[in-house]
Parts: sequence; structure tokens; C-alpha cells
Amino acid sequence: MVEAALRTRIMDWIRIRAEANGGFLHRQELLSFRIDGRDLPIIDFSRGIRNPAGLSSTLAIVASATGPYDDTESKDGLLHYAYRSGDAFSGDNRKMRAAIETGMPLILFRKEVANYYTPVMPVYVVDDYPEERTFLVALDEAFRYMGDLRDLDVRQREYAIRLAKQRLHQPAFRTRVLLAYDTRCAVCTLKHGSLLDAAHIVPDTEVLGVPTTPNGLALCKIHHAAYDQNMLGITPDYRVEIAVDVMAEVDGPMLRHGIQEMHGRELTLPRRRADHPDRALLAWRWERFRR
Repeated sequence: MVEAALRTRIMDWIRIRAEANGGFLHRQELLSFRIDGRDLPIIDFSRGIRNPAGLSSTLAIVASATGPYDDTESKDGLLHYAYRSGDAFSGDNRKMRAAIETGMPLILFRKEVANYYTPVMPVYVVDDYPEERTFLVALDEAFRYMGDLRDLDVRQREYAIRLAKQRLHQPAFRTRVLLAYDTRCAVCTLKHGSLLDAAHIVPDTEVLGVPTTPNGLALCKIHHAAYDQNMLGITPDYRVEIAVDVMAEVDGPMLRHGIQEMHGRELTLPRRRADHPDRALLAWRWERFRR
């Protein structure tokens, strides 16, 4: 199908651009997209839904983030997307409803901060609740075949919530943290977004491990791995320390320049004080590094 192939090409381009940037795209990149010699903006200039004239169903929707888990999905791990204003059975609402019938995949963009979007794709419109003026959007096509999604069993609900964590929370956390650090490693200042991760100070398996910027550090992949392996620690006063046994090792230039020479460096901090690493969380992690 021509439309399905077009969507695949668009999503492939988004994946490549987002990964090069660090997991996100700027508004202008999405508005200036061209394919086969023609303009095809992927988001709308002023609305939270994109319905190109030549497509049978919605291409993309935007959900603004307002907190660490925000309101982009409910406690069931699914996105409850409100009808557009006006007639429930025409315009944008008609094309959203068509996506249920055709099974066409959509792109969900989370607007983390002004002008920056985290893509989550593919997502699927899986149900329509006219009495609530709401569409239900799922992160897995399998939910199209699960019956009444307002009555998920325990295993289905756990699966939906686990998907939300993997496909919504983790990418959104990376976007927020990397943007806070101006897309550079807090330890070595490497600025290649594709080589940067958002590291949790307190792991997300712990009660305190929420996906907020003060619990995050923008780290290149080698320093993220070193941090997770307790080869590299960060003090509550933002100083980098390398483990004693690692400092004593003799190896090649990567160890010497990439790890050992970071010992004693001051952490590069976000410009906004509100985004600085939480000292109490750093202290929690520092105690485990020192053991």
C-alpha cells in the first residue's frame, strides 16, 4: 500500500534524525520535512494533530509533557486522546477514527520543552469512546485485538504499563536531561548526541529513582558505563572521582585519557539551577560508590 510505505519512510527518517540529535527533533526539522521533491510537514504549525490531505488517516499527534510521568498516558499505560473540538464525526476526528479501521501506524510526539519533540512510534488508535469524546492510543498493535480496553486483565495492564515505561518514560527522560545539559557529557563535554545517554543518579528500580532532570546526568556512553560499574563516582559537590583500583591500572590510551584523566574534574552543570543534579541523590549514589 502506497500510504503504508510513505509512513514507513517518514518514520525511518525520524528515527535517524532523532538518534543523531540525542533522541529528539527540533520543531523546524519537522516542519521543513520534504519527500520526493515536495514539502510534507510532519507536525502542524499550530495544532496538536497532523492530517495531511493525501492520507486516509492521522499521521501524527502531539502530547505536551507536564511532569516526570506527566499526563501523556493514564494509569493503564494507554494514551487517552481527547477529540478535537467541533463535530465528533468530521475533520480531524474522522481521520483519527479511520486509523482504527485501517490499522495505520501513527507517530506520537511528546513535547518535552518548547520546540523540542521526542518521537514515540509506531502507535495505534485502538478504540473510540464517543460518550467520553476520547480515542484510545496504544504503544503496541496487539491492543487492537484485546477487546474492551477499559477492562484489561492484570497481565495486559502490566504489559501496557511496562511498555509505557520503556517507550515513553525512558526516551522522554533522555530528551529532558540531554537538553538540560545542552547535549554534552557532564564529565568530558562530548557533544555528539548519538553518543550520549541520560544516566539515572538513583536507578529507576529504587523508590527515589524518578525520571526527573535532577535525578539525571548527561553522560557519554563510556562514562555512563563507568558510572554504572562504580568505576567512576560523582561527589555531592559535583566532583568526579575515579575508583582507586582503576587509577592504579596500566592500560592503553582509552583508559588513561578517557577514564583516569577525568579524576578530580568538576562536573559540567546545566545552565538552569533547577536542572542541577540533586545533592541528596548524589550523596545516596556516592555512598554506594565508596563501598
